[in-house]
Amino acid sequence: MEEVIVEEVTARDGNGCADCGSRMKWRKMHKRGGGMLYFLGFIGAAVYYVQGAPTFWAGVVGVLKAAVWPAFLVYHLLSYLGV
Repeated sequence: MEEVIVEEVTARDGNGCADCGSRMKWRKMHKRGGGMLYFLGFIGAAVYYVQGAPTFWAGVVGVLKAAVWPAFLVYHLLSYLGV
């Protein structure tokens, strides 16, 4: 899961946000490397599902399943925990 750090910063020249020109404090977000972990998981799941697919359309469904595997993981984890 991506860790998002939000910090409030002000423009150095005092004119506000460089993007929108607002004189209010604006928020600067920094994302950490969770996207790469998801991408590697997607590739691994796609290879797993496509290898076991007997037909082309089963392979297409496998790629779609690979895109949503975190939802399956969270669902089964919460079911196991009884939440």
